[in-house]
Amino acid sequence: MRPLDGITVVTLEHAIAAPFATRQLADLGARVIKVERPGVGDFARGYDERVRGLASHFVWINRSKESLTLDIKHPDALAALKRLIVDEADVLVQNLAPGAAARLGLSHEVLSASKPEIIVCDISGYGDNGPYRDKKAYDLLIQSESGFLSVTGTEEEPCKAGPSIADIAAGMYAYTNILAALMERQKTGRGQHLDISMLESLAEWTSYPLYYAFDGATPPPRTGASHATIYPYGPFPAGDGKTVMFGLQNEREWSAFCNTVLLQPALAEEERFAGNSRRSAGRVELRRIIVDAFSDLSAEQVVERLDAANIANAQVNDMQAVWDHPQLEARKRWRQVETSAGVVPALLPPGSWKTGEPRMDPVPALGQHSAAILAQLGYTAEQVAEFKSTGVI
Repeated sequence: MRPLDGITVVTLEHAIAAPFATRQLADLGARVIKVERPGVGDFARGYDERVRGLASHFVWINRSKESLTLDIKHPDALAALKRLIVDEADVLVQNLAPGAAARLGLSHEVLSASKPEIIVCDISGYGDNGPYRDKKAYDLLIQSESGFLSVTGTEEEPCKAGPSIADIAAGMYAYTNILAALMERQKTGRGQHLDISMLESLAEWTSYPLYYAFDGATPPPRTGASHATIYPYGPFPAGDGKTVMFGLQNEREWSAFCNTVLLQPALAEEERFAGNSRRSAGRVELRRIIVDAFSDLSAEQVVERLDAANIANAQVNDMQAVWDHPQLEARKRWRQVETSAGVVPALLPPGSWKTGEPRMDPVPALGQHSAAILAQLGYTAEQVAEFKSTGVI
């Protein structure tokens, strides 16, 4: 048994935010029925062809789901969708264009009138009210709007996060809010309307820089891969041209760093570097001291000293190094997942279970489960065939 066995999620989803939320529900055992446009499907299917002809984004966040194609602008398709929701769904998730689900009669207000236990999760860029409600929102635009870009990058130029961090943030809050709503329903018997905003999700993740700039204070600067307010904390070159990443968090570590790594114990007593605030303010001079001390050392030797001083450090890995990471291998975090293009490796979701594993079922082909789902709803084989011929599915 998995925690969400017996829970059915119907989702009108595309791109990243909603699919990431629902894949995690599927990981926990929920049945996730993904409703897609006939012939095209979730537009993330076409982002690239990097995984043996399949899109990298899609393979990542759509395993363990069933794909049902429905042209929901067609009355027969919309009727089938509503039948599916009323008969089967515990949760409806959607990240269509603002207001689109409500115009189709799929709002929580409408659905809960006949099914009070339904949980409806709407995911959008800016939420379902306010002056920005109808603005289109993509990940990079929300990184910009939330202030994330203002504190990410170099002094000369802001940089976006590599992964779709605004989508991921919204997907995580959708996932946790749905779990909370399911727990509440166990107590009350009633569902819930969840309104998840990408802007609010990423603004929450940006809250430390917000508070740093509280009350008109100067915001943290953009400092590349270095920490903006803790120093030394970031990448430093070794004498062999390689880069070492490490960070200090407190005065005990600063003393150990000066004594064991830099071999300059007197530096730990200098007033100009006493406390993190002064080290951060004097980072230009302190960096010069550190780089000079590392200039005759290889990266391996620097790491040996850092480990001896119990200073946290890390390799600057590329993607291939992550595929080959010895820690992930030692903890047996890789599994094999079926796709229409064959078997591909997939990383287990974070966390470990004593009683089993998260669900790791195939990534669905477009419309792969349409006939079976419609048959479950009582449609005959003849009706399904007609739906195919008329473009309903």
